[in-house]
Amino acid sequence: MQNQLQITTRNLSLSKAAEDAIRDKAGKLEKFYDRIISCRIMVEASHKHHNKGILYTLRIDITVPGGEIVVNRQGHEDLYVAIRDSFGAARRRLEDYARKQRGDIKRHGAQPYGMVTKIFAEEGYGFLEGTEKYEIYFHRNAVLNNAFDHLTIGTKVRYTEEMGANGPQASTVAALE
Repeated sequence: MQNQLQITTRNLSLSKAAEDAIRDKAGKLEKFYDRIISCRIMVEASHKHHNKGILYTLRIDITVPGGEIVVNRQGHEDLYVAIRDSFGAARRRLEDYARKQRGDIKRHGAQPYGMVTKIFAEEGYGFLEGTEKYEIYFHRNAVLNNAFDHLTIGTKVRYTEEMGANGPQASTVAALE
C-alpha cells in the first residue's frame, strides 16, 4: 500500500484486537491486488435497535490506479463478523478489478447455428447438423421452451455443443423459427 491505512470510527472505540484484525485483513488485500494506493476504513456502531441491539457496519474505500473500490456492508451484531464479511466483499471486488486489468474477463462466443436433420419423436431425440457439417445428437430435454414436439427436419436452431459419452451432443437447443 502506497499510503498508510486509515481507520476511523463513529459511535465506538475499537479494542486493540479489533484494530489488529482490521489491519491484518487490510494487509492481506495486497495479495489479491498489489497496486493499492490507499485504503480508508470507517467502522460505525449504529444506535441500539430494539430488536437487534447495536449493529456494526464497515465502509472500505480502496483507491487503485484508475479507480476506487467501495464496500459498504449492512450491519451485523458481531463486530468481527462485520469485519470478516466486509473484507471478504472487498477481496472479491479487488480480484474482479485485477482480472479486468489483466484482460482475463471471460468472453462468451456466439452460439453456433445448425439445422435439424433427423428427429425421432417417439424416442425423444434427434440429430442436427452444425456449422462443421457433422451430426450432433440432442435429447428432448435439451430443447428450450418445451419445443421438441414442434421441431421438424429442416428447422434452424441455435445450440451449445459438448462432448457426450458417444460423441458430440447439444446441451441446449433453441429453435429459431
